[in-house]
Amino acid sequence: MSYDLSPEAIIRHLDNHNLAPFYLFYGPSEFLKETVLAKLKKLVLDPATAELNYQSFYADEAGAEQVIEAARSLPFMSDHRVVVVRRAEAFSRSDQEKFLPYLDSPVESTYLIFLTVEGNLRHPLFSRIRKYGTAVRFLALKETQVITWLLATARDMGINISREACAYLRQIVGDRLMELHGELQKLATRYGSRRIGVEQVQEMATKTRPYSVFELMDHLSEKDCKKALEALHRLLDQGGKNSALPILGMLNRQFRLLWKARHLTKGGAQKQAPSALGVPPFLARKLLVQAGRWSEVQLRDFLESLCLADSRLKSGSQENVILDHLVISLCKGYAGEDA
Repeated sequence: MSYDLSPEAIIRHLDNHNLAPFYLFYGPSEFLKETVLAKLKKLVLDPATAELNYQSFYADEAGAEQVIEAARSLPFMSDHRVVVVRRAEAFSRSDQEKFLPYLDSPVESTYLIFLTVEGNLRHPLFSRIRKYGTAVRFLALKETQVITWLLATARDMGINISREACAYLRQIVGDRLMELHGELQKLATRYGSRRIGVEQVQEMATKTRPYSVFELMDHLSEKDCKKALEALHRLLDQGGKNSALPILGMLNRQFRLLWKARHLTKGGAQKQAPSALGVPPFLARKLLVQAGRWSEVQLRDFLESLCLADSRLKSGSQENVILDHLVISLCKGYAGEDA
């Protein structure tokens, strides 16, 4: 059995116009799948006839025969057509087996794409596609990959942005690719082909986000409970329903950075902070200052408090009450002495 392709590999295939007639896109990163699919459609379909040569099915709504018929249809005034099958794991075993003759003799003018979060990869359809070496696994990006993805995505969008600006954007938004993509679109609209640095990202963030997690962290650092609660409530209002867990996730990441920064200050390795923390120098300096205000014991306790709050939120506890209590306890828990 051939190894599965990575998203980077399929993008190289797209760039080189070296495509197979069918693929399986699987894995948890839905946004990456949709991004690659959109790039494939843009590459192979003429905008003038794209709607006539693109069909999308859901496996729990369409049978195998209907999809195969669409795949065998010739393109209309175009060299290619694209047929997409979502929720492919919903096909029964008998339906999956119906695709096998098509895979052995596919229509060269059709690109047939099956999408699934995971599914049973040993089922006939999925295992046959993997045998042909045209399965692509879309894993969620690791933290260390997000900035590289931002730079590559910005390049594809014609955006001239610095690595430091990408790092700052990630600190503001987090690792949610859809939101990061949306912020890149805003930057492209505002600055066009101009060089975008940290200053431009800060300006955009000021206009689009009245409060960020950085401001909340600043108020927590200053033990200003009133302003910290105001910042928290604004973040909740901005995020709308179900925004508590993302906010908690951002706080968790910031406190883990502070934990790392605290160890750097103890080891005298402040100069290595930007690379060690994976943030721009000005953010590293800020983290080092903030980290010096807390002991290791306090930071460990804060991380435990964040985990407890996360558990309570997931169990259905009231969001505002849990986060208000968390902010108040963090403000009251600061001290300058070391443990």
